[in-house]
Amino acid sequence: MAPTRRQFIKKAGLAGIVTTITNKIRTDSVLAQTINEIKIIEAGVLSVAYEEHGPSDGFPIILAHGFPYDVRSFDGVPETLVNAGYRVLLPYLRGYGQTRFLDDSAPRMAEQAAIAQDLIDFADALNIDRFAAAGFDWGNRAICIAAILHPERIAAQVACGGYSVQDTVNPGRPAPARFESLLWYQWYFNTERGVRGLSENRHDIIRHLWDTWSPGWTYSDEDYLRSASSFDNPDFVEIVIHSYRHRHVNALGEDRFLDVERQLSERPVISVPAIVLRADQSGFGPPPTDPSGDLARFSNLRGRRIVEGAGHDLPAHRPDAVADALLELLA
Repeated sequence: MAPTRRQFIKKAGLAGIVTTITNKIRTDSVLAQTINEIKIIEAGVLSVAYEEHGPSDGFPIILAHGFPYDVRSFDGVPETLVNAGYRVLLPYLRGYGQTRFLDDSAPRMAEQAAIAQDLIDFADALNIDRFAAAGFDWGNRAICIAAILHPERIAAQVACGGYSVQDTVNPGRPAPARFESLLWYQWYFNTERGVRGLSENRHDIIRHLWDTWSPGWTYSDEDYLRSASSFDNPDFVEIVIHSYRHRHVNALGEDRFLDVERQLSERPVISVPAIVLRADQSGFGPPPTDPSGDLARFSNLRGRRIVEGAGHDLPAHRPDAVADALLELLA
């Protein structure tokens, strides 16, 4: 594969290369994303941009991306599902791609309950009563919460990373130093310096997170260009900052989700049929070999797999594992 952007910069030894590549991102990444048709639908408080593959009458499967990625993480997944007759939908989360708020004056908030409601609103807008879903990071959290609040809507769930519902009501206790250091970006985003940093240096920060969260994987500049324009969404910075401040009880959420967040603070068990996929090369550390934690959170756990050759961005590295798990659950 091509060398990473960071390796290229280091080799060149020229600070001007940073500007050159940043300009390339701005001019080329939009073209890279036009290869796939983008559809737009009004759903809840958003105008949601999404991609669709497969027959319109196929059973729907929604694939939900996380931070700081976009739908390109699932590029290897739809083909297998479409060949099996499924309809595959890939929405851009609030703050990403061409997804926009319908009300220009609406506060740009992104607590976990809001992301989950966006998922249900998206399905409602498409007149989908029941669907299967797979996601990672923010997308997995949205699916987990939707499965808790609306289990009748979720036919099956592939949870990349396991159970990810947070307690946003009670401040968390300090973790061991090694783990706290891995969350540097969250503490950074809880400062005004972090707001400015994400505003001015978002592509450098995101690329660094890609590389460190998947240390066994080499992303080329072309890989990044395929997603880069998604992070130039005008709401991206506010959405990210609010998400990471709210989860650490440093920002208020929307009034309409107060009761939901209280319910989620109890970290309810998920009852829908599920398969948990855990990456064996995640930058957050090796996955636990003991399945008891996942068994405690998923009462209808159909499988738990440690996926070789995958980092945090698991669907991009092992799309076969995601597609196979969905087909198994829906068989």
